[in-house]
Amino acid sequence: MIKIGTRGSKLALWQANWTQAQLKENGYEAQIDIIRTKGDVVKDRFDKMEGKGFFTAEIEHALLNGDVDLAVHCLKDLPTQSPPGLKIVAIPEREDARDCLVSKKPLGKNADGTFNLNGLTVGTSSNRRVAGLKVHSPEAEFVPIRGNVPTRIQKMVDGAADVIVLAQAGLNRLDIQQDDLHFYPLSVDELVPAPAQGALAMQVRENETRALDFLHHAPSAAASDGERRVLRAMEGGCQMPLGVYIEAVDGAFQIRVFRGAHGNSDEPLRFQHRAADITTLVDETLEALKLT
Repeated sequence: MIKIGTRGSKLALWQANWTQAQLKENGYEAQIDIIRTKGDVVKDRFDKMEGKGFFTAEIEHALLNGDVDLAVHCLKDLPTQSPPGLKIVAIPEREDARDCLVSKKPLGKNADGTFNLNGLTVGTSSNRRVAGLKVHSPEAEFVPIRGNVPTRIQKMVDGAADVIVLAQAGLNRLDIQQDDLHFYPLSVDELVPAPAQGALAMQVRENETRALDFLHHAPSAAASDGERRVLRAMEGGCQMPLGVYIEAVDGAFQIRVFRGAHGNSDEPLRFQHRAADITTLVDETLEALKLT
């Protein structure tokens, strides 16, 4: 019996149930254990919380203690280095990495084709989303909004914001469709996704011997690992206004990097590059950004 450790949100439980089904198809019985994390309990904004691993540390502790055997995480929530004694054994096929605007009323567009949020209240607790959307909508008002996906949608409906920003992956996994709301997926040029957004991570103890390669999707892992290399080089966590996205384009690979005004810089950083393989792509990106 494999004990799966997970958070208790609807999205986390969807991910754990999906994992349980995959294990069962491959001959493993599994049960799901819900673990509350600091990110579930503390309602402060992320940039007011200390440390990293807001949604993962308690699950990792349970894994190290032997209380669970397999942890299912959103990869973007994990620190770039696993704690001693743990390893990521599989990264399944990535869902849609884009962000999505959800609004009560139809949204207009700017002359450049980006969405016009000026004059609207936009709910998000992500520094990356605020920095990226401000580029095209400098007169939008941004307010922190937290909670699981259905909770944030309900807060918007109740008047906390005119628009909220959610991960398209979560909307897809929960199959959220509401006729009274408007959903606008954002291109990766308009808002560069967070490193590894849309990817899951299966974490186990280092001495785990069960073969779980059926959960692994090598192309998704390569792109996500490349994005997280940039994140690690920038010494960032989920508080940094950083977007990194790698995709296959015309037989090569392309990277987009966006970092909002940070530290001594008043201007956002934008960078795009192509290379024949992901290792070269990231190496050349780090060199160009003077991160090596």
